[in-house]
Amino acid sequence: MNIFIREIKANRKSLILWCIGVILMVVAGMGKYGVVSSSGEYMNDIISSMPKSLQVMLGTVSLDLSKASGFYGVIFSYLVLMATIHASMLGANIISKEERDKTAEFLMVKPISRNKVITSKLLAAFFNIAIFNIITLISSITIVDYYAKGEGITSDIVILMIGMFILQLIFLTIGTGIAAISKNPKVATTASTGILLITFILSMIVDMNSNLDGLKYIIPFKYYEAKNLMFGGGFEPAFVILSVIIIAVLLCTTYVFYRKRDLNV
Repeated sequence: MNIFIREIKANRKSLILWCIGVILMVVAGMGKYGVVSSSGEYMNDIISSMPKSLQVMLGTVSLDLSKASGFYGVIFSYLVLMATIHASMLGANIISKEERDKTAEFLMVKPISRNKVITSKLLAAFFNIAIFNIITLISSITIVDYYAKGEGITSDIVILMIGMFILQLIFLTIGTGIAAISKNPKVATTASTGILLITFILSMIVDMNSNLDGLKYIIPFKYYEAKNLMFGGGFEPAFVILSVIIIAVLLCTTYVFYRKRDLNV
């Protein structure tokens, strides 16, 4: 069986469950907005009276919760966390699963190069995160538009999804890179998810302390925040360039180390 098709089928059920989770997140989140939207600026006053640390944890900093766009910005931070966890786990699993499941002979008996194996797996992973992103985009536009009451938000959601997709690529390649380097296939998923959670926590710490603002360049979650993409200056060139460099380096790492490793049957 073609490796690309095999990987698509192997990850199909997982992708469906993740997509259902995303849709439910948007439905539940905007449902809450429907309940509190009548309070208008009162909601902003309540949030602004909270300690900054709590605002950071809730993802409400610099967002106008009286508008559908601002409320969706809060939901977006949770969607990004879901998307990157999915991408990170997918990247690690898609590279290491044959060794983990003791089925590496499936790859060894095929008359194809290691490079082609990696390329097929990466394309399958790319397909999965693209579908995840598209489902998130469509469900977000459909559901948010219902509550927006004439507020033009479609273009903002598209911009957010572009930023989220870049983050998905970053954490996907972190997963593939770690899986290619690690001699223990069972460690790859744990390590890549651990890195993700550490950087996510660091992003909140930076928001709480302006003196740590310089750390934002090494924290991918700071690259594409809703408050900047929707209400700031949009995409910051420095972050886009850094993203491309990170993805390129990790892709090279994946190819180089996977070619050299001995697959444990």
